[in-house]
Amino acid sequence: MGLVRPPAVAGTFYPALPGELAAEIGRLLERAGAGAGPPPKALIAPHAGYVYSGPVAASVYSRLRPVRHSISRVVLMGPSHRVAFRGIATSSAEWFETPLGRIPVDHRADGLLAAIPDVGSLDAAHAQEHSLEVHLPFLQMALDRFSLIPLVAGDASADLVAAVLEALWGGDETLIVISSDLSHYLDYGAARTVDERTRQAIETFDGQAIGGDQACGRVPILGLLQQARRRGLTVNTVDLRNSGDTAGPRDRVVGYGAWAFVSDSGTDSQWHSDGPALLSLARQAIVWQVAGRGPPPVPETLPPALQRPGAAFVTLHRNGALRGCIGSLAAHRPLAADVAENAVRAALNDPRFPPLTAAELDGLEVSVSVLTPPEPIAWRDEADLLAKLRPRHDGLIIEDGPRRALFLPAVWEQLPDPREFLAHLKQKAGLSQAPLPAGCRAFVFHAVELK
Repeated sequence: MGLVRPPAVAGTFYPALPGELAAEIGRLLERAGAGAGPPPKALIAPHAGYVYSGPVAASVYSRLRPVRHSISRVVLMGPSHRVAFRGIATSSAEWFETPLGRIPVDHRADGLLAAIPDVGSLDAAHAQEHSLEVHLPFLQMALDRFSLIPLVAGDASADLVAAVLEALWGGDETLIVISSDLSHYLDYGAARTVDERTRQAIETFDGQAIGGDQACGRVPILGLLQQARRRGLTVNTVDLRNSGDTAGPRDRVVGYGAWAFVSDSGTDSQWHSDGPALLSLARQAIVWQVAGRGPPPVPETLPPALQRPGAAFVTLHRNGALRGCIGSLAAHRPLAADVAENAVRAALNDPRFPPLTAAELDGLEVSVSVLTPPEPIAWRDEADLLAKLRPRHDGLIIEDGPRRALFLPAVWEQLPDPREFLAHLKQKAGLSQAPLPAGCRAFVFHAVELK
């Protein structure tokens, strides 16, 4: 069977009897309700005893119901409370056990982490650590079958956490869970003030505003904020309370918060179902305009994701050659309307090409890239900017006064070298090939490409 990491805090932090444990979590999830909004790609939840933090944890775990069948891997990271060490500790165990059963450890991740310094197996860090264990029964109740990548953060940097999460991020099958309580042992009013500052910092991705006394899982939270910001996720505060609100006295309380990180542009599975409708809308808009029939009628029913504000680029190819590309950088109208308008502009108003004719409709290839909101990059010099770019993933905008240019992530296919990528973007913006001036601003974004 292999090495098993047995439960260390069953009977103290949560019930040790399987039936009692399942019933308690079931009640907590039922009271939390389904929640609003799409299911999270990543979440932050507390790790105290269930009588104190269980309702707060349940508020975000209940949002996993729509994806309980599709999540098959959980990356779980929490801070070390008992063992001092440098870096991030993995486990050699084959299974993590709770009263509800055993969870297999995904050791395929070991290869993905092998090249990252200060990451390695340290079973002592896991043996008595509760920051991971208290989440496992919630995950067992909220999801179907899944494998676990358990990670304990010791003396580590936010950059190291971000690098680990980058390597393990995966797709829709992977859930990221960061374990952290908030302020410790303040009186009720002071705790609420401090925890409110933490809430604001997380919601604005301002990791520098979170001090060491505001969250025991501060470093894992900062690493998640780095990755979530780079990937264009948005964050919602699901719950924010303390032990004075749940089951304890108010003279010395511990703060608890729950946050859900979701994709602004929709998940891959969402676009797998909604993407064809968007492509059809773009093509129909072009056909009607080229034929002189005006805007096409708006469908009576559209998927919800197409009705929400969104920004997209529409790209046209014919016989393998570019035939037009125009889009929006910011969401300012329903996504369906944005795509329809940009499809027509790409066909008729791209200054690089003559207007598309009816004879060219045959063989016309239409693709749509749905964009996440652009996020500014802080960079010291051009070398630093290049080092922060992720080829084949990041779209890039550079802006120097009135000069501005954008490359979609798809451009990496033609320009895979970051230096060449940036050089061509400078040329597109009308800038010289000298190093970017200090006043130049840079933004990254991501895109879901539909073809």
